[in-house]
Amino acid sequence: MGSNLAGPVFSRRGFVAMLAAAPVLGAVRTAHASPTELSFDDLYGKISVLGLEYSAKVKTLAGQEVEMSGFMAPPLKAEADFFVLTEIPMSICPFCSTDADWPDNIVVIYLDAAQTFVQPGTRIAVSGTLEVGSWTDPQTGFLSRLRLRGANYWVA
Repeated sequence: MGSNLAGPVFSRRGFVAMLAAAPVLGAVRTAHASPTELSFDDLYGKISVLGLEYSAKVKTLAGQEVEMSGFMAPPLKAEADFFVLTEIPMSICPFCSTDADWPDNIVVIYLDAAQTFVQPGTRIAVSGTLEVGSWTDPQTGFLSRLRLRGANYWVA
């Protein structure tokens, strides 16, 4: 006596795709971890007589991929491979400060390639590898305390 149950019909291409997507016995499948969210409020733990002190979260995330959102400060030129991410829209040069006067609500973003930037006042999201510590860019002479390297951005 034959069965009337019809099983699923697969094309050869569909069957191969299904096999490729199936986990291999004994193998552990890992997914890319999404970047850790970092807000401007997370950047510094306190302000002492020695200046701004990095938060424990920032110290822990140094060298890891993070994601932030904010506003692009007006760039120095229409296309560049870096910009400044600010907590609020900014109309002045954020680099016109010493390390002691460094604003606590900006992060320098270094892109892999020069890009045309968005209009000031447009909220963006950025992801990249967090670098912590004072550093002076040898090409521009600009000082930064926090940077994202290998970054990319999109309109949030």
